[in-house]
Amino acid sequence: LLPTPTRDQNPSKWTVQFGVLTSKPSLWNIWAYFHRYRVRDIIVNPYFKVSSVNDIALLRLATSVTYNKHIQPICVLTSSSEFKNRNDCWVTGWGYISEKKSLPHPHSLQEVQVSVINKSRCMYLFLQPDVRSDGEDDVICAGFEDGKRDACKGDSGGPLVCEKKDLWIQIGIVSWGVGCGRPNRPGVYTNVSNHFNWIQMVTARSTPRPQPSQLLLPLALLWAPRLL
Repeated sequence: LLPTPTRDQNPSKWTVQFGVLTSKPSLWNIWAYFHRYRVRDIIVNPYFKVSSVNDIALLRLATSVTYNKHIQPICVLTSSSEFKNRNDCWVTGWGYISEKKSLPHPHSLQEVQVSVINKSRCMYLFLQPDVRSDGEDDVICAGFEDGKRDACKGDSGGPLVCEKKDLWIQIGIVSWGVGCGRPNRPGVYTNVSNHFNWIQMVTARSTPRPQPSQLLLPLALLWAPRLL
């Protein structure tokens, strides 16, 4: 699982929900109950900085995930360079639907199509030191120069995915942005492929070694039991 580092890193306070489209499933939803998993470990990238550099973590679940047609892993590649300038990638989440409006009931998963923006163009649009820092290779920018389509508050940790030959590839993780959908302010995402070796090292500790160029990771909803 690929979230961003959370303030509360006590794994006993988190569970992971699979296979439902709402962030607040009914207590009577038996399907949701049987596809909820406890978190055993939260592994934050050792080089993580609050300034958004290395904004990535891994969750190790207490038990194995049961896959079905609604619950499938996603691929991670060693390089995301082939996806630059793609205009048909997607970001999903349960965050705000505008800067001042939260997601209303029934809290259904939202999706928006975004374009991966050339990195030099993105750096120019922001013109701020933290984007131009030594973590430049660690980020992907996506959105549109005229704004309107973007991740928003509450979407942090969500996936940026692109399709390749009928496979979905996760290339980014929602990290930060300036407002939501503002002109010339694309969303900024952690570049997943930049952390491929670290992901492989961590996952190899408890699972069989994956193919060297590709990892499969499940997508999920972080669930705080204390809110139920």
